[in-house]
Amino acid sequence: MAQTNIRVSELVNKVQRGELTLPEMQRRYVWPATRVRDLLDSLYRGYPSGTILVWETDEEMPTRELAVEATRMPTTSQKLLLLDGQQRVTSLSAILSGEPVRVRNRKRPIDILFNLEHPEGPPSDVTEIDDNGFTTNVEDVEDEETAERDIQKEMRKRTFVVASRALKNDPIWVPVSDIFKKTDSQILKSIGVSSEDERWDKYSERLQKVKKIADYLYVMEVLEKSMSYEEVTDIFIRVNSLGIKLRGSDLALAQITSRWKGFINLIEDFAAKFNADEDYILETGLPVRMLVVFATHQSRFRTVGKISKEKLEESWKTAIDGLDYAINFLRENAGIDNLSCLSSPFLLIPIAVYWILKKNEVLTPEEEKKLLRWFYLAHMRGHYSMGSSESILEADLGVLFRGKSLNDLIQQLLLHVKKFNVDTDDLFGRGIRSPFFSMLYFVLKQNGAKDWWSGLKLSERHTGNAHTIQFHHIFPKSLLKDQYDKKEINEIANLAFIGGKTNRQITNKEPINYLEKEVVAKRGEEALTTQLIPLDKKMWEINNYQQFLNYRRNAIAEAINDFMKKYEQ
Repeated sequence: MAQTNIRVSELVNKVQRGELTLPEMQRRYVWPATRVRDLLDSLYRGYPSGTILVWETDEEMPTRELAVEATRMPTTSQKLLLLDGQQRVTSLSAILSGEPVRVRNRKRPIDILFNLEHPEGPPSDVTEIDDNGFTTNVEDVEDEETAERDIQKEMRKRTFVVASRALKNDPIWVPVSDIFKKTDSQILKSIGVSSEDERWDKYSERLQKVKKIADYLYVMEVLEKSMSYEEVTDIFIRVNSLGIKLRGSDLALAQITSRWKGFINLIEDFAAKFNADEDYILETGLPVRMLVVFATHQSRFRTVGKISKEKLEESWKTAIDGLDYAINFLRENAGIDNLSCLSSPFLLIPIAVYWILKKNEVLTPEEEKKLLRWFYLAHMRGHYSMGSSESILEADLGVLFRGKSLNDLIQQLLLHVKKFNVDTDDLFGRGIRSPFFSMLYFVLKQNGAKDWWSGLKLSERHTGNAHTIQFHHIFPKSLLKDQYDKKEINEIANLAFIGGKTNRQITNKEPINYLEKEVVAKRGEEALTTQLIPLDKKMWEINNYQQFLNYRRNAIAEAINDFMKKYEQ
């Protein structure tokens, strides 16, 4: 195996000339915005950043394009397939060439900004605000002016940040792509800094340091031409297994594609049918897991290398049939708008398996109710998050493949989670990462809760910033932070679900000052009762926050238990 040093700029050039592509076994670009930011920060400081692994081959191999398109003609016949380093190379190629950087969990391309006034010394650890919907990391607006001021103050501690509208308007933040396209003079004069300005030298020096990222040297290891695709696949799997960079489903995918050319395209075509859930389906490795389940009647990937291509092809047809049903069942029958609300992607698998096992029979209303009961209980109790998820799934699959009933599946669930009924202890101190949080959303949504301004029923299918569902602190954090700890402030019992515009209008008002005048007066008491908020105005006062929490914990537990009664026999 040869080894050479290669500059970032030359890696980017190879991508632009189409001389560096991906083998089919590679998954697609999946980095979130913060990883792109942190990569630039590491290279700016000259920190180690791993190696690049490629395979030079003259053979015609099934390949995939990188997320950054080639725009120039090749200057050599040499073809390199990128085995390790895709996420870094793609990010740097987009940044240095000024192309849109499209990352996971963002609908629009991102910009990375450089702070001309960054502090000296090691990087600062600062939490950023993500403006996605409530199922990821919701921006919870209190007092907009104060919140924005605080965010900008914290961001100034960073050298690189993911761009926001507020920061783009601040002249000390420069888009990194501009630094590679423009001269220092063009950048500095555009923000009102002339050569006579005392900041000129400092800013110029820092801009030059950013540009030197293009000269950063990676060690590139090159696998020999004589190696076969199967041998290279084995190396890819071993490298990623040792580095714990890829999940089992990704490594299994590499093994399958080494024998079944074009398989990865089938997976992507399948996932694309589900629009907003496409990324979730791909990133969780569900299609590969489902394929293995039907090929082997167990869920682990240890035997995937021994499954014949014929068996893989046969099992794939069954797998997509089962997943089609499971996803549609959760969307339409369980009211799940967004699969990322689920406490585990494994929840889809028993539903898919049961459907396939029952395929030639009618699914009765009683069976539908039992499936829904199992799903909601398994979700909110974090069934696949307690212990070894694969072992738990294995046991559930054993129940189904041995031909036992949904009653047996539910009984096995009870043995694992210990209880089904929800009480206040289950909710005490629980926040947005608890499955009870999304369970509350499911219950409120199906019970007809609506936004307090638009009157729209809760749904993650809403479009537009005004209507995108956010979680809202009924008692704003800024009013509680001096008296209560974070767990009490961010508890589920202090959260309601409303649209973005409503959240911004309320800002950091005390409940006593907005619930009556801005909610009840305009939308009626039902607007509060459907969100399980007490009508007793005394509980809307800051001094009675603990009483409010106790009331709402009880109300939430009762609402969930009443909701689940619909699915009991």
